[in-house]
Amino acid sequence: MHNVISKFTQVEGSYILHLFKHFFYFSSTQQKQKTEVNSIMANNSTDTSYIINQEELADDDSGESSAPKDKPINTYLDEQIHIPDADNERFSFRKLWAFTGPGFLMSIAYLDPGNIESDLQAGAVAGYKLLWVLMSATVLGLVMQRLAARLGVVTGKHLAEICYMHYPKVPRIILWLMIEVAIIGSDMQEVIGTGIAIYLLSNTLVPLWAGVLITIVDTFSFLFLDRYGLRKLELFFGFLITTMAISFGYQYVVANPNQGEVMKGLFIPYCQGCGRDQLLQAVGIVGAIIMPHNIYLHSALVKSREVDRTKRSQIKEANFYFFIEAAIALFVSFIINLFVVAVFAEGFSTESEKDLGVFLGCKYGAAALYIWGVGILAAGQSSTMTGTYAGQFAMEGFLNLSWKKWQRVLLTRSIAILPTIFIATTNGIDQLTGLNDVLNVLMSMQLPFAVLPILAMTSNKAIMKEFANGMVSMVVTGSFGLLVIAINVYFVVGELSGLSLHWAIILLIVVLAVAYFLFVLYLACFCLVQMGITQLENRFVKAISSPRLSKSTSSIGYNTCTDSETLN
Repeated sequence: MHNVISKFTQVEGSYILHLFKHFFYFSSTQQKQKTEVNSIMANNSTDTSYIINQEELADDDSGESSAPKDKPINTYLDEQIHIPDADNERFSFRKLWAFTGPGFLMSIAYLDPGNIESDLQAGAVAGYKLLWVLMSATVLGLVMQRLAARLGVVTGKHLAEICYMHYPKVPRIILWLMIEVAIIGSDMQEVIGTGIAIYLLSNTLVPLWAGVLITIVDTFSFLFLDRYGLRKLELFFGFLITTMAISFGYQYVVANPNQGEVMKGLFIPYCQGCGRDQLLQAVGIVGAIIMPHNIYLHSALVKSREVDRTKRSQIKEANFYFFIEAAIALFVSFIINLFVVAVFAEGFSTESEKDLGVFLGCKYGAAALYIWGVGILAAGQSSTMTGTYAGQFAMEGFLNLSWKKWQRVLLTRSIAILPTIFIATTNGIDQLTGLNDVLNVLMSMQLPFAVLPILAMTSNKAIMKEFANGMVSMVVTGSFGLLVIAINVYFVVGELSGLSLHWAIILLIVVLAVAYFLFVLYLACFCLVQMGITQLENRFVKAISSPRLSKSTSSIGYNTCTDSETLN
């Protein structure tokens, strides 16, 4: 098998470089044409509007304008929440409340059934030893979400829209496909979690496969909640998070874990006696906590607040309050995840129980089992709705295509439910929980397709101007991206080395792995160019040169105004 891999990968460097440069240069002519239009728009437009559609012509000096090439798309969350006036120099709880909402909707992805499954597996496999990984992943997640929120606030566009404007067609479509894979994988976890919750709450009267099918019905019923207004929708999500906090907090109190061991697991970054299983679980924690499509989602959710982007003070204020809200939301999600890890670390440190489905009932009584089921049900339902929004924002941005909510749900849920119901009918609950672990690792593999674009766009001063990433942000985020890629390489090579498969299957896997890492390399080069390393641009990436991006993004930055409160 090693011979197959080595023979396949021994390709002439010049040939790979030729293909790589050709891939970079794809549709560069079209991009340059868009650049010229945007440059003219930026110089001639007298409109104070912050957002200019990539395919539209702005009003010229004579007041004439042409119709947009494509009909503008309205997102699901097109309601604007008014921000009350207050002293900009003082902290205002009224303003914090007005900005509260997007962060808690975003934090649902940190509490979906995939996270809960990852938490209980981490506790069962490694005890308290991986709590520091959970905390570190949550902090890194906050860094990523901060970048996403800043991009949405400063530009008035979400990440998928910005990617549409700056990536050539082929990379853009590949990015969209990778995000869709992440969304479908997340939806599979939600189906699994909801199916198991119904199975537990019905005292096993409803079989797993029936619980999985029920998720089709309950999903569509929840999609109509946003008809009652954005604030009510956000409050409903807050109710679901509260339900999870109470449910899993109850488990924590009943289990009464060793607090000294909890503190040790949190603050000592070491895993004594850990092997490959524990390392795989650590990767699963990162993949479960930091979900790629959630970065795209958060950059869109912050657009729901009224922010005058002609004024620097309002942009800074929005960034400040959105960061505080995100920090609070992710702290709550971390505590809930901590509850779950500690409960199963305490139980499995002294017991050899293997059936996770009945573990709580056996050890802590029927009440604990049912309360656990309620928490899992809340996690599954809330994640379904945010996944729907993330999928629609991705389609709007990458493809300039909008679907109705029920169409979007029908697509993702249909794809997600088929393999899930097959496993539920043939293997049962044990294989479903194992599938969750595989999906978490899949999420980890998708992370570069969100981390690298958000780092690239928020590091470009032509897009973000004075709000572009500083050196610390670029180093931290870039190091995280390299770490994720290195971990993925390790596990891909390790998995291939341990498989006994037909040579044709191995060859196919190698082809896919090479394509994966080449595309990640492309995104990394693009990102480095945006961070100011122009030497790469001269060698590889002429199609994405900084001058082109500088011109094309001059219409995206906030306006220069004469008001004393504005940038001038």
